[in-house]
Amino acid sequence: MTNKTVWSSESGDLRKKDLTPNPSLMKRGESVPPQQQMIYLHRETSGRNGTPVSLVKNLVLSKEDLKALAKKLKQGCGTGGTVKDGVIEIQGEHRQKISEILIKLGYKVKIAGG
Repeated sequence: MTNKTVWSSESGDLRKKDLTPNPSLMKRGESVPPQQQMIYLHRETSGRNGTPVSLVKNLVLSKEDLKALAKKLKQGCGTGGTVKDGVIEIQGEHRQKISEILIKLGYKVKIAGG
């Protein structure tokens, strides 16, 4: 099957657009203010023997700010975690708690998945 139908909005095919607020800032390692960021929270179990991990994606932060935010989230959830490739991984299913913390810090949050 070569012709696949793809949904698009009046803005066009959003898969082709970069969703980061300003890609040039990421190259320089600068942070974007929380009010300008849309954070996505995912839940993943693949490759972890069924143990859930909460992922915080789409962050545009410097390495230092990313580590500091990861520390706040780990403390708020009372669990461990790490930062890998610009994504914060928090052990366990804590998307709701992470969402509350991020909203208090001024981020816009979307919980993705089921």
